[in-house]
Amino acid sequence: MKNELYIQNSLTRQKELFKPITEGFIGMYVCGPTVYSDVHIGNCRTFVSFDVIYRYLKYIGYQIRYVRNITDVGHLTDEGEDKMSKGAKLAKLEPMEVAQRYTVGFHDMMRIFNTLPPDIEPRATGHIIEQIEMVQQIIDNGLAYERNGSVYFDTIKFAKEQEVYGKLSGRKIDDLFSETRDLKNQGEKNHPSDFAIWMKASEDHILRWNSPWSVGFPGWHLECSAMSTKYLGKTFDIHGGGNDLKFPHHENEVAQNHGACGCHPANYWIHTNMLEMNGRKMSKSDGNTITPAQLFSGNSPHITKAYSPMIVKFFMLQAHYGSTLDITDKGLQDAEKGYQRLMEANALLQKMENTNSDVTSDLDTEINATIEKAFQQMSDDFNTPMALARLFELVPKINGLLAGHLSMDEINSSTLEKLKTVFHDFIYDIFGLLDMTAGGNGNGVAEGLMELIIDLRQNARTNKDWGTSDKIRDTLQELKIQLKDGKEGTTWSKN
Repeated sequence: MKNELYIQNSLTRQKELFKPITEGFIGMYVCGPTVYSDVHIGNCRTFVSFDVIYRYLKYIGYQIRYVRNITDVGHLTDEGEDKMSKGAKLAKLEPMEVAQRYTVGFHDMMRIFNTLPPDIEPRATGHIIEQIEMVQQIIDNGLAYERNGSVYFDTIKFAKEQEVYGKLSGRKIDDLFSETRDLKNQGEKNHPSDFAIWMKASEDHILRWNSPWSVGFPGWHLECSAMSTKYLGKTFDIHGGGNDLKFPHHENEVAQNHGACGCHPANYWIHTNMLEMNGRKMSKSDGNTITPAQLFSGNSPHITKAYSPMIVKFFMLQAHYGSTLDITDKGLQDAEKGYQRLMEANALLQKMENTNSDVTSDLDTEINATIEKAFQQMSDDFNTPMALARLFELVPKINGLLAGHLSMDEINSSTLEKLKTVFHDFIYDIFGLLDMTAGGNGNGVAEGLMELIIDLRQNARTNKDWGTSDKIRDTLQELKIQLKDGKEGTTWSKN
């Protein structure tokens, strides 16, 4: 390991030295998307952040089992309707058609952002048996009760037995009232804070399974408890997700795991923070929102031009995962300049040669110290903006060596090779960026990205979003890329 690793643990609200349960191995579970609609940019930030965490943990030598679920059962809306079922009815599709469509779209978007796939990606609908078994375990342990075919977790009894409920979210038991999406069943519960772990389905509910209590479906929180336990064990190393999941989802996961096995699910909890736009919370109702496709096409009143996926990703890396990130057109423009500067410096660096192996100068010492700081700051709770800052401290030295302002005699060959390796590894292996600049090494990747961009345009056309479809076409034309629609699909060529 290059440095001791410290993680900001949401459970203790402290930055802690990371100690895995099994030396050299990490089990990590991250809550994945609910696939009833297109993935939004806030989700993308969360999954990009955990991709960098995953990449860095692998880079410093850990063997990792990274599990990220697909929620294809659905959450309940405030009106008591399952989001998967609602989406299926609106689109006049089977729920699994909805789930498959948006799962494919989610995977496409993750490839666009060049994130690594998880090691295991379980679906909630594929683990109904495990969820029913966990419900029964909680009942057997006296922490759940059945009422009219539904099963509820007894939060008051649990809170009296163990001082755990509310610890993760920092809420008092009196404040933990119903955010469980089953408002229509309040009269069945012993206490408003009790939440459903199995729900009896109405006659018109599409997603439904047989159980000992009723024909119904599992509660939203249950799937992650069941699947994380199955693939990572009763207690594992890291559990992650967006800050919006801390309550009620993660808080209720903790309760369920204690209720089933009497143990805490994870030793370290990591939560990514929210995205804002132009200094305000993103909101569809007041138009203060933007989609990934709009960022890539420029088809939004909030931005003046299109930004490539790597520019958007670089922009995300400029803020710590635990900090609020404010999307602005100016911020994206600055990110574009920074990305180009970093890639250009790396391209120049990789071409430099030096056979001087005898000297150790002040320049060698300074470069090695800056490299060490970059790794120290990545090991300090995955601080990507500070690690990036250290790389940018090295850019003037690279340019100075190339321009002759600094003599190649001042740097020995081992330092130069280390600098080359570190720049390459941070850009490609840790940050997961691709070089999409002119003359960069992203030509092979460009083929795949173009296919995905064409898919985005086709989805826009299918949804009769002609503005986004035309904007993608026009933006590509400005880049001298010609699209041709035919019977066999859409092809592209570079003019």
